Amino acid sequence: MNPSSRNKIEHALKLEFTESDDIWLTKQKTLRKLIGLLGMLLPLLLWLSLYLFSGHTRELESISHYYYTRSNGIFIITVSLLAIFLLIYKGKARLDFYLSSAAGIFALCLLLFPTDNLLEKCEALCDLTAKNVAIAFIGDSTPRVTFHFVSAAIFLLSLAAMSMFLFTKSDTPLELRPRMKFIRNTIYRTCSIVMVVAVVVVFPGSLLIPDDFYNRYHLTFWMETVAVESFGYSWLVKAEVFFKD
Repeated sequence: MNPSSRNKIEHALKLEFTESDDIWLTKQKTLRKLIGLLGMLLPLLLWLSLYLFSGHTRELESISHYYYTRSNGIFIITVSLLAIFLLIYKGKARLDFYLSSAAGIFALCLLLFPTDNLLEKCEALCDLTAKNVAIAFIGDSTPRVTFHFVSAAIFLLSLAAMSMFLFTKSDTPLELRPRMKFIRNTIYRTCSIVMVVAVVVVFPGSLLIPDDFYNRYHLTFWMETVAVESFGYSWLVKAEVFFKD
């Protein structure tokens, strides 16, 4: 790697090589970049890894169902990193810390309490191709699956609340704020609303939308993807990767 490229990477990641004992992840802006990047990459990494491992090209019923496939390592590592980064994120106010901690804790709960088995879901939907990629099976447990759904909702809604109410705050008087701050705030609010709508479609919506339509188009997967892409993008904007003053 040439020095110019290396310097750009080190600058983007806020790497400082000094004699001090500080660790790398001491900058909140760096944490925001990592959280945003992991969130946006998660659906793509899962789909791509399952394609490379098993040749399966169609999305599964949900992001969480990749837990039962050869992509489970990607799923567990990425969600765990997200959880850790959210847990050590402090923000500028107590509410930042509490909401990011809640998101981190319930992200870990997604792994500790997996969703319903892929084999059972595939039998119900007659998706034999997806059935062939399942490599794990866990005994049926309604409380476990219910808590998984609750954890997913709290995880996403905590992040939506951060985008809507915390990322939009500013210590600068309204009339002195730069134009880019208003643009960023519009993005934060839009991402938050999109996340909430996605959660509504997955939870109450799945009871109102005809099963045939809902399952045929794997709406749970696509709504979860929309939600994590929105959350990831809002964090990258907050990290000033985009729309910097």
